[in-house]
Amino acid sequence: MANNNAGGSVDNTFRRKFDPEEYLERAREREKQEAEGRGKSKSKGPPVQRKPLKHRDYEVDLDSRLGKTQVVTPIAPLSQQAGYYCSVCECVVKDSANYLDHINGKKHQRALGMSMRVERASLQQVQERFEKLKKRREPGSFTEQDLDERILKQQEEEEERKRQRRERKKEKKKEKAAEEEEADIDPDIAAMMGFGGFGSSKK
Repeated sequence: MANNNAGGSVDNTFRRKFDPEEYLERAREREKQEAEGRGKSKSKGPPVQRKPLKHRDYEVDLDSRLGKTQVVTPIAPLSQQAGYYCSVCECVVKDSANYLDHINGKKHQRALGMSMRVERASLQQVQERFEKLKKRREPGSFTEQDLDERILKQQEEEEERKRQRRERKKEKKKEKAAEEEEADIDPDIAAMMGFGGFGSSKK
């Protein structure tokens, strides 16, 4: 097989030649610019201090529109479209599970100005919370003894209902048996023998 080149060597002068020094210099310049950029972003101002997570002070409304039909048009505002509308983030979530995930999520909490960290409670706060819960329980609270009494009472009522049902069934069986006996005896023979009829068990 003959080579196309007269000298028999391959012409590779078209290939790019890389200068390591040039690329090293470019990398240094890029690092320098990034460092300056980081310094500028730091000097813009202090980082935002977000409040710690706190208890929700409102009831989440998940079932007010349950079972209702709604006409949805594409030109309707977001708050009137199908699903659950979040006024803080201005978005619509299609179902209740995703809506709960959204309002408990990082994006929503950040929009409310809160971080995802919980404030560490002091001993005094814990004691105050216990006192508050005790006061709330006192007026009509149930103790274990009350619970046991309620369970016993319910069991007694259930047994009474069962007993009454059994008695009613027995009475019905007796009535049915008496009716069958009356139906079996011929009334002419009963009159001839002096029976006026068999009395039923009814009183």
